[in-house]
Amino acid sequence: MSFINGMNVSASGMTAQRLRMDIISQNIANVNTTRDENGAAYRRKIVVFAERDTDSFVNILNSKTGTPTGNGVKVTEILEDTQTPLNLVYDPSHPDADEEGYVAYPNVNTVTEMTNLIDASRAYEANVTAFNATKNMLLKVLELGK
Repeated sequence: MSFINGMNVSASGMTAQRLRMDIISQNIANVNTTRDENGAAYRRKIVVFAERDTDSFVNILNSKTGTPTGNGVKVTEILEDTQTPLNLVYDPSHPDADEEGYVAYPNVNTVTEMTNLIDASRAYEANVTAFNATKNMLLKVLELGK
C-alpha cells in the first residue's frame, strides 16, 4: 500500500466520521421536535458505512496476489430509525397531542447519542493519528534522499 493510499484511507475515515457526528448533532438538536415538515414527529437518523469501491489496476492486482489493500470508507445511506418506537407523553394541552392527549416525541435517547458522539469523535481522532503517522513516515523517507 502506498503512502498516498494510506492517507486517502485515513481521510475517508475522517470524512465519514465527521458526517456521523453531524447527524448525531442533528438528532440531539431535534430531541423535542414533535412535528417535522411532513407533520410527523422527528425520527432518529443513523449513518451506514461501507468499504469504498476502488477498481484501480493496483487494487485488482494486489487482491489477486494476496496483498491486503484498503480502500477506505464511504457513507452509503442515512436511515431513519423506524424500529425504535416514538416516546409517547401524556400532555393534552400540547398542540400536537392526539385525541387521547398523548404527544409523540422523537425516538432520540440523549445518552445513546452522546455515547455515539464520543465513539465517532474517538474514531475521527484515530484517523487523524494514522494520517499524521503516515505523513511523518513520508517526510522521513524524503529526508533519507538528502
